[in-house]
Amino acid sequence: MTDILDVARRQVLDEGKGLNAAQALECLNLPDERIEDLLALAHEVRMRWCGPEVEVEGIVSLKTGGCPEDCHFCSQSGTFESPVRSAWLDIPSLVEAARETAKTGATEFCIVAAVRGPDERLMSQVREGIKAINEAVEINIACSLGMLTQAQVDELTEMGVHRYNHNLETAKSYFPNVVTTHSWEERWDTLLMVKEAGMEVCCGGLIGMGESIEQRAEFAGQLAELAPDEVPLNFLNPRPGTPFGTLPLVEGTEALKTIGTFRLALPRTILRYAGGRELTLGDLGTRSGMLGGINAIIVGNYLTTLGRSAQQDLDLLADLQMPVKALQQTL
Repeated sequence: MTDILDVARRQVLDEGKGLNAAQALECLNLPDERIEDLLALAHEVRMRWCGPEVEVEGIVSLKTGGCPEDCHFCSQSGTFESPVRSAWLDIPSLVEAARETAKTGATEFCIVAAVRGPDERLMSQVREGIKAINEAVEINIACSLGMLTQAQVDELTEMGVHRYNHNLETAKSYFPNVVTTHSWEERWDTLLMVKEAGMEVCCGGLIGMGESIEQRAEFAGQLAELAPDEVPLNFLNPRPGTPFGTLPLVEGTEALKTIGTFRLALPRTILRYAGGRELTLGDLGTRSGMLGGINAIIVGNYLTTLGRSAQQDLDLLADLQMPVKALQQTL
């Protein structure tokens, strides 16, 4: 029987061709004693096809809470009895957040809003915010504003948005268990418009929402088909008051297998540590992931959950001798 890691070494490391969903499933089903082998190969793939640099990003919420969608993991949904309440961030605070993010050495600053899609008020706020940030600090600006129309895609392109985040969240077959107020296809359509417009595409999801191992492999294959520039990997941090609020954390071994497998499915993609890693993996596991295919990281806090301090992550990168990608490399 052919070993999947031998296949991956030839196919992914040597040829740069990512694993398909069936092959990804084989990796996800590897016994725990093979995790080190999987992560070592994933690290080789990352170094071969992406290089040693790590992209650092900060995120801030322009509009928090009160979202009409029912994403079952999200405490910003207005349909659940969660402690998050609707609020808007003023432009000076947005600029200050961008300035603080740039001080960490980050090259990306993402403006996020909890909405189905942007209305005129939000688009106006984003335009004003981007103008103010560009006048104050040199940093790439990304946005995550939900589902878009073609006119809104064009408008964001004109604003100079560098990258657009819109997560598919999970495999197409599992999506109806996660969201009922819109479809997986609606998200896919937004991503295709963004890609066609020339903005970089950031698209990932959440692991640990009750999906099967097979569906994780399916998700990896669907992301590979989209070929996004960046894939943020989140691990569920159950939020009180949401339908997924009582789900267990992903086990560390499962998280590490997922990281290694997604790198082998997406050899040239920026694979970013995002929410939940602190709880699921802890410090030692975070280090293992950085040596197992991860080549980007969100520093500081997330939208409604706390992360590690930015300095902790920067110290880890220095300890691992992984250089932070410079701004001029990304412009």
